Amino acid sequence: MDKVYVFGHKMPDTDSVCSSIAMSYFLNNTRDDLEAIPRILGSINNETKFVLERFGVDAPKYLNDVKLQIRDVNYRKDLYVDKCDTIKNAYDLMTANKSSGIPIVDTNNNNKLEGLITLKELARDLIETDRRKLCTSYDNILKVLDGKELLRYDEEIVGNIITATFRSTTFLADVELHNDDILVIGDRHSILEYAIESGVKLIILVANSDIKEVHLEEAKKKKVNIIKTDKSSFDVSNLLSLSNYAISIKTSQAPVTIKDNDFLTDFEELQSKYAYSNYPVISNDDKCLGMIRITDVSEKTRKKVILVDHNEKNQSVDGLEEAEIIEIIDHHRLGTISTSTPINFRNMSVGSTCTIIFGLFQQYGIMIPDSIAGILLSAILSDTLILKGPTKTDNDVIAVKKLAQQLNIDYEKYGLEMFKAGSSLKDKTIEEIIYQDFKQYNAEDTNIGIGQVFTTNYEEIEEKKDEYVRQLNNIASGNNYDIVCLFVTNIITNGSNVLFNDKAKNTLSLAYDIPDIAEGQFLPNIVSRKKQIISAIIDVIERK
Repeated sequence: MDKVYVFGHKMPDTDSVCSSIAMSYFLNNTRDDLEAIPRILGSINNETKFVLERFGVDAPKYLNDVKLQIRDVNYRKDLYVDKCDTIKNAYDLMTANKSSGIPIVDTNNNNKLEGLITLKELARDLIETDRRKLCTSYDNILKVLDGKELLRYDEEIVGNIITATFRSTTFLADVELHNDDILVIGDRHSILEYAIESGVKLIILVANSDIKEVHLEEAKKKKVNIIKTDKSSFDVSNLLSLSNYAISIKTSQAPVTIKDNDFLTDFEELQSKYAYSNYPVISNDDKCLGMIRITDVSEKTRKKVILVDHNEKNQSVDGLEEAEIIEIIDHHRLGTISTSTPINFRNMSVGSTCTIIFGLFQQYGIMIPDSIAGILLSAILSDTLILKGPTKTDNDVIAVKKLAQQLNIDYEKYGLEMFKAGSSLKDKTIEEIIYQDFKQYNAEDTNIGIGQVFTTNYEEIEEKKDEYVRQLNNIASGNNYDIVCLFVTNIITNGSNVLFNDKAKNTLSLAYDIPDIAEGQFLPNIVSRKKQIISAIIDVIERK
């Protein structure tokens, strides 16, 4: 089942937050092939907090970006070898996975990364190191030799490998055995007897050689480990050093790693810098998850997203170009987002995105629980200014009346209560107020930023008007905006006071036919950013 993130724009208002929640609920009750998860791209405002608390709905979690991460790439997950596994198994895993390297981990310590061995280092190690030395486990030797346990007293075997290739008389005369020797031998009873008497660490019987019962009993007394294999002395001699611990392979340097939550672009930079073939993938707690190569990045799974209440790229989540947009539901003008494949795009001239989503519930015959009905109603009332704004349509009116009837709510009384809860500017900084509900636009290469707040007490802002203007000019110069405005809207007086950066004055004068428009000018009947603010500004720009 695919996960799909559903979210509104970067400056979440009640419509964008509630539409993401309601659309996720709708999808999860009509689609079996996906799991819709609502998200927000910024802090929710007081009005939205009031709505969610009023109807007992949890606020969506924050989504920082939808950039491709290492975890989205089909890298070699779970490709690693335990540090106490054999060199042979490390080689076999590399061969089976057509890989030139493999991470070494400590499986007893949450798969903590211990190193990385490559075929080049393995070959050098086998050539340069003393293959007569053995440091491994009894089980590793059994596994590599496909052997049979006869006697076991030590779990770890450390010692020197000796192969009984001399004549028995020569061996007995010239070879001195010690308790850390590992003897590879066939059916040569005199040497076996000598080895047991010497208390060697391990005897490996090759070619399925037998051992006399008397020698076996003596070996028990001496606690001599014995393994039997059907392999020849030659094969055992070649394989035995491959039973050494994988961690014994000497590596030239610590491996360069990448975390699974790092961006794919981070890995591309890493590859450009080091040009290695293999990079262990680790988690935040240093757990090794596998290994990635540059050739693996061609297979990746883009995050699936559904956009609600916006279709402008600069209003959307960071990394949107790296995600797969599967649907857009909006009530604004067509923006700058494009897709590589056809998608469902529901765009209607209504007052609220939640009106469109309400229509989907009606169309599919899906029962709307009271909690979802409550947030749908709230969002429509918010965006249409309790059905008094110019964006109101018949569809909005029908939706509000049906939802209010279901909830047994006086929508006008509730709407005023909602606006009152969200209109308080107390304890907010000037910058926070400007950016509380701020949207970016572009027309004819002109960058525009429009903030809008609702309050019944414009005097709070009027007292600091000069500071607001100064901040708007700073925002314009610091972010390459040509026009930055703050519209302070009062639904009781049905109008807005406007503050703006210096360069915006002429455009606003033309947009509202007010020569020499003043900072804080009251614009009667101007309450809708979509229909009366941005449209008027863009119209002036396009006429120039």
